[in-house]
Amino acid sequence: MNTRKTSFSSLGAAAAAALLLSACATVSPTVGSGNVTYGDAKAVEQVTNQFGSTDLQMIAETMARSLAQSYAGAQTKPLVTIADVKNKTSEFIDTRSITDSIRTQLLKSGTFRFATDIDGMKNQTDELARQNQSGLYKKQGSAKMGKMQGAQYRIEGNITSIVKRNADLTDVYYKFSLMMTDIESGTIDWADEKEIRKTTRR
Repeated sequence: MNTRKTSFSSLGAAAAAALLLSACATVSPTVGSGNVTYGDAKAVEQVTNQFGSTDLQMIAETMARSLAQSYAGAQTKPLVTIADVKNKTSEFIDTRSITDSIRTQLLKSGTFRFATDIDGMKNQTDELARQNQSGLYKKQGSAKMGKMQGAQYRIEGNITSIVKRNADLTDVYYKFSLMMTDIESGTIDWADEKEIRKTTRR
């Protein structure tokens, strides 16, 4: 009988735990009129012929895959820095989003390490100065000055476009170019391009 009581007690504890987990998993109430819907972030976007989310994703995935494959067999992870892509098109393009996506995918691939880029350098040096010169931090455990690693390679590129129109259609051609330069020798060790064409008919 003791065994049966123990068994029932265990079942009761398991049921209580399951109930607690289901309560924690309850979806929060929806706020708003219901006019907003969620969609697939990876869905092909065809709202206009201007540069869009699908173009950004295709470029980032193509460049990251090409670069990762080129250095897949390297014994050590190259230390690189990445610069903002130059926008040579006639429209506004957030090129920082492109380079951020490329860097994220390369870090996930485990083939590269990244040094602080030019835009992030001020924040980096400010933090080092705060830890070493403000007098607010213990010397033991603080990040030391003069320990930063210089990048071996620099990644940079540009995006250009050609727009053609007639009475029936508008044709937009994008070309995204990226290259990686050995900072010490000045040699270009890798380069690739991604082309995109978008056509709108009236």
